[in-house]
Amino acid sequence: MSPRGVAIPDLRERLFAAAERVVARDGAAALTSRAVTAEAECAKGVLHTHFSGIDEFVAELVLDRFARSARHADGLASKVGRETVEGNLAEVALALMDSLDPAIVGLAMTRPGASLHARRALEGGAPGFAAVQDSVTAYLEAERGGGRVAEGADTDAIALALVGTVHHLLLTRAPGSVAAAGETIRRLTAVLLGGAR
Repeated sequence: MSPRGVAIPDLRERLFAAAERVVARDGAAALTSRAVTAEAECAKGVLHTHFSGIDEFVAELVLDRFARSARHADGLASKVGRETVEGNLAEVALALMDSLDPAIVGLAMTRPGASLHARRALEGGAPGFAAVQDSVTAYLEAERGGGRVAEGADTDAIALALVGTVHHLLLTRAPGSVAAAGETIRRLTAVLLGGAR
């Protein structure tokens, strides 16, 4: 347990990781501020010191993981001309799939306060699915310039189809089913890019 009044390095990440462990182990219904702080080995009130309540905390957890996925998608720019286009897209899609437990996504959608907070942040420019889609589009356009994607390929539509499918799978998959979703993603990228050769 951290001593009272002592700053905790990377507190947000510590609390977020603790919440993910609580949900993975005990289910979404077990996610309370007390459960999170106990798992993080912090003082009971520390979550409420940094967040207005559990709704804001859940929304910020989701936004943090979306931002991480958007940063990962930005890395596509460094992969232009390397490996395979399908493999590069599948890697980003799978990272997004693995970024959040479906139960946490469900909490963020079903708790009105969390949903509103997340929606306002995304509307205000917080990185989310739109940022990932933009990175995928830019990557595909760069690959098109290098001849690895067909000249007439609709890069916007391919990016939308890929990110939209990941969004659907993220919201509907069962916990622990990333492997099955991965096969779907690999098949999808092959189909999407098959007509873009």
